Amino acid sequence: MDTISYVTVDVFTSTRFEGNPLAVISDARGLTDAAMQKIATEFNYSETTFVLPPEDPKNSARVRIFTPTMEVPFAGHPNVGTAYVLGQQPEIFGRPVGDTLRFEEKAGIVEVNLKRDGGKVAAAAIRAPQPLTIGDIIAEETVARCVSLDPGLVLTTTHAPVFASVGLNFAVAELNGLEALSAARPNLAGFQAAAGRQTTSGHDFSLFVYARTAEDPWKIRARMFAPLDNVPEDPATGSASAALGAHLVSLAPEADMKVSITVEQGVEMGRRSVIALDIVKSGGIVTDVVISGSCVFVMRGEITLRD
Repeated sequence: MDTISYVTVDVFTSTRFEGNPLAVISDARGLTDAAMQKIATEFNYSETTFVLPPEDPKNSARVRIFTPTMEVPFAGHPNVGTAYVLGQQPEIFGRPVGDTLRFEEKAGIVEVNLKRDGGKVAAAAIRAPQPLTIGDIIAEETVARCVSLDPGLVLTTTHAPVFASVGLNFAVAELNGLEALSAARPNLAGFQAAAGRQTTSGHDFSLFVYARTAEDPWKIRARMFAPLDNVPEDPATGSASAALGAHLVSLAPEADMKVSITVEQGVEMGRRSVIALDIVKSGGIVTDVVISGSCVFVMRGEITLRD
């Protein structure tokens, strides 16, 4: 194998050159782990996906997700984008493509529903592979140092800064309004210090900060910083959005509820993304988290593996 094909898509947007870019290698057979990591590092996107035949024939494919520095067990925008790419194909490893795909990933099975417009796939919705888990509380001073803000701008009214996951762990923290959110700047020394004391489990310390209003609490504006993964800022982070949304719904006083949440991200980068979340809570427990978004093709090409 001398070359391998790839496509790139912008995820959580229907406008090319906005949203979060993703590289997809839709047939990664023959690539070693080391080659996958080198390719992901070369693209230098927040994630690159490698698609392989499923281990269980009941599933659609095995999907491996790499950041520029490591493999991660789950992420939102890689699943939405990969499903969008595979959904354009007539078949996946010899099997017809239907409206539902099942991806084998390190975090578990990820179920994806394709959304079509005029017969063409326009968007995808994924179900988080794991239930909500909440980890350790993080000091406001730690969060503030990571994003170069005064600790007083880190809110604890609804919840303290905390680790949250529905498949991939993030530090999540609320800031005091859009002005504070816009002023945030990643401080590498702050992230290195935070990572030295705490772990996000599955990837390096990554921080998801957000702001919202009391008038419209389910419309969220967010930013995600992961400089330790060579991602100074990510334009769209479905897995972090899902973890935050599930956590906020879990804290709501109602025991049973269905909530639709919109997370707007990437605005400060000039790559606006819109992430839709549908979350179900029953008997006081979050039971279902679905992440949805549109995609658009950007590039196609070949990677040269050897001369």
